[in-house]
Amino acid sequence: MIKKTLYFGNPAYLSLKQNQLVIQLPEIECSDAVPDSFKKQHKITKPIEDIGVIVLDNKQITITSGLLESLLENNCAVITCDSRSLPVGLMLPLYGNSTQNERFRHQIEASLPLKKQLWQQTIRAKIENQASVLHGCTGEVVKCMYVWAGEVKSGDSDNLEARAAAYYWKNLFAHIDGFTRDREGVSPNHLLNYGYAILRAVVARGLVTSGMLPTFGIHHHNRYNAYCLADDIMEPYRPYVDELVFQLVQEFGCDVELTKDIKARLLTIPTVEVKIGGKRSPLMVAVAQTTASLYKCFSGEIRRMIYPEHNG
Repeated sequence: MIKKTLYFGNPAYLSLKQNQLVIQLPEIECSDAVPDSFKKQHKITKPIEDIGVIVLDNKQITITSGLLESLLENNCAVITCDSRSLPVGLMLPLYGNSTQNERFRHQIEASLPLKKQLWQQTIRAKIENQASVLHGCTGEVVKCMYVWAGEVKSGDSDNLEARAAAYYWKNLFAHIDGFTRDREGVSPNHLLNYGYAILRAVVARGLVTSGMLPTFGIHHHNRYNAYCLADDIMEPYRPYVDELVFQLVQEFGCDVELTKDIKARLLTIPTVEVKIGGKRSPLMVAVAQTTASLYKCFSGEIRRMIYPEHNG
């Protein structure tokens, strides 16, 4: 079953009753102009087990401790946003698998050669997906990118990821003056930031569900980053976000703002259709396959990770 992504951008009181998320809107309940019968009908409930991601984007949202506990027990990722409506915090369950200790041990004891091989597979998949998105969006010739993907060595010792990225970003938004991929850069960087934050939450959730620690990466090792492994594993999925942002720019122009309608489009990322293992699947389901395959690599059951293949 595909888990739902819920977004809250207005003041709300969120609580738990009979394993249901109860949504109450104080703006309506406190209004004298609204009939009591309508106020009762406006209390909305959602089954906890149906929720995969919740985004809290208002400083006047109240959420009970009981609800948070229930959400985390059901492997839901809870995202909080800052004053600019950009994701700033992520809450995940501490335990997402019944064999947690064994899985932690396999992850932590993974050898350096294995990690380098996994990173090689990851970067190859990322560059191939970037090439497919670039060609599909712009018609740009991408033969060089497929060549680079094929030449990625263990651990990407030649840093072909950076070479491919430079070519990719130069051409994907070539029609936007001054565009470079930078968190603080010109539009549509803010849309990319938002989309990647949603993707990161989905991947981190998948890692926890598969019984791994998102902190210990196979490549990223920033001491201040609690989600290094999520940042590693999301790399081949980033082009799907890029493609969606490209479509938004085509529809709304280069200076598209991060409105609620645009956020709603970006919040569809978990349900974007991808091809993985020769089959079509929602991105959130595909991520679960990827994270499950990662653990099997750590435990020695298989040697290759399962990543999506973009068809441009």
